[in-house]
This record gives sequence, C-alpha cells and structure tokens, in this order.
Amino acid sequence: MCILKYQNPIIEKPEPQFFEATDERIIDPSLIVKRPYAPIILKSSTSRKSYIEKVNALKNHIKLGDIYEINFCIEFFAEKVNIDPITVFLNLYQLTKAPYSRLVKIHNDYIISASPELFLEKKENVLITKPIKGTIKRGRDIKEDEMLMSQLYYSVKERTENVMAVDVARNDLSIVAERGSVKVNKLYNIESFETVHQMVSTVSCELKPNIGFNEIINATFPMASMTGAPKIKAMELIDSFEDFKREFYSGSLGLVDESGNFQLSVLIRSIFYNSETKRLSLAVGSAITHLCDPETEYEECLLKAKALLAALDATIEP
Repeated sequence: MCILKYQNPIIEKPEPQFFEATDERIIDPSLIVKRPYAPIILKSSTSRKSYIEKVNALKNHIKLGDIYEINFCIEFFAEKVNIDPITVFLNLYQLTKAPYSRLVKIHNDYIISASPELFLEKKENVLITKPIKGTIKRGRDIKEDEMLMSQLYYSVKERTENVMAVDVARNDLSIVAERGSVKVNKLYNIESFETVHQMVSTVSCELKPNIGFNEIINATFPMASMTGAPKIKAMELIDSFEDFKREFYSGSLGLVDESGNFQLSVLIRSIFYNSETKRLSLAVGSAITHLCDPETEYEECLLKAKALLAALDATIEP
C-alpha cells in the first residue's frame, strides 16, 4: 500500500510511504454494534462566522485575479475520546458504500475512509484521474433524485468549479504524458452515491516511456480537486487561510502492485483517529469561485460531514 500526506510541493516534495498490510481481515458487517463510549461532541477549527469571513476574503483574491478557484476546508475535532475504529468503519461503509472505502492502521493512527474520489489509476501506460467538483444531496424518492441530478448537471456554478479542476488535472498529466495524448473522457458526469450526487469528470493520458511512480506523483500531487487554480497560488492561500494542518486529509491512499500499476484514492470523507492521544478529527471543504455564496458553501461542508458524524453518532458543538 501507499499513503501520501498533503503538502505544498514548492516547499517540500511529496514523500510516498509504502507498506505491506500485516493483517488482512474480512469483517462481518453483522458485527456492527452501538458505540460503547460516551457521546462525542466535535469542536470546529473555524466557526461559521469566521468561515464566511474567510470565504469572502478568498473571493476578493479571485476578484483581484490571484486565483480562479480554491478548495477551502475546515476541521471538526474532539480530544480524549474513545472509539472502536472497526465499528466506526463498518457503520460508515453501511451508510456510504463508497468505492474507495478503507480502514488502515499505521502505528497509533487510524484512517477510516469512505472516499468516493479516484486520484490516480495507472494501467500499463495509461494514467487516469477523476476529479470531483459539484455536490448535491440525495432526494427522498426517485422523482426528487432525478430533479436534483438535473439541477446539479445544469448548474453553471458547479460546472465552473468542475472544469477548472479538469484544466488543472490536464496540465498536471501533460507533464508525464506523451505529446497530444491528454484527453477528457467524461465531462460533468453525474455519479450517485448513498448520501450525495457528485459531478465527476475523467481525464486520461498515455505515459511517456520510462516514467516512474515518483515522477508521476511529483507532477500531479496534491490532486487538482483539493487545491485550486492556479495550483501553486491556491496552495499558498490554503496555508494562509485554513485553521488546521491537513496532514493525511486530502492526501492519498491506495494499492501499488509489483508491475507498477496502482490505484490511489483521495483521502476525503474520512475520519482520523490516534489511539494514543485519543484525538479524533474529520475535515470537509468545497470549491470557492466568484459565483459561490459563503452560506451555501458552509452548508455543503455540513452535508459532506453528515455520514461521518452519523457513523460516529457524534454532533458538532453549536
């Protein structure tokens, strides 16, 4: 397996950590039980008021032409809590059925992930990335579901967010791609998950000969959907405006085989827990563009946190 922490490549090159799973267990979903621990109340690293102020400040950077889009995130956390990571993971998987669901323990750190997003997949000489930008809730029935999917698909705001991430992804892939091979396979595609609909695009390329894993990561990490455009300036503003260090959040996790093929997910919709310090955290974010409304963006963050909170049976401090 391979894991990458989020970091600004201008300051420091990405450092993939490789490890072999030492305990691979098949977990029976029937083992899900009610949590045997005290209620969890999460605090926010950024209040709603502060969030709105920061988003307005970021929109001013967009107005000035410093950036066109930025992925701005907030953290919810709790100290001195006890959880059973396996139970939480099973709860989360039952709620989300996310395609890149993973439970990983590295020393005292647990990563409980229900990621819907593919960062990179390499098959022989073909490299694929699937940036997600654009989120809307699921409906109460099929009719409302179809209405919400249509609303998401035709939203100018969501398309603007998505195409900017696609452009960054195209630029990243072009560094390692055969000339003229970068293409957008799907644009503004709507994919439905248990709790939300997402706008997902697919970008691919054919790799230049003798391009290795580290060269691919150096060209593409962190992923377009979790940074912004232009990428480097967006990351500088992320460092300035966010009230927490992302660490594993918005990093990447996945499998690398002996032939050099790999599949890496984006570490979003994830819970991070240290069994020694007893600190638990989760983070959520959204794309900030000139079209966005700060209040609506905050509500989108809460929507993305909903399944994580339900898996923990936790609430956010008012």
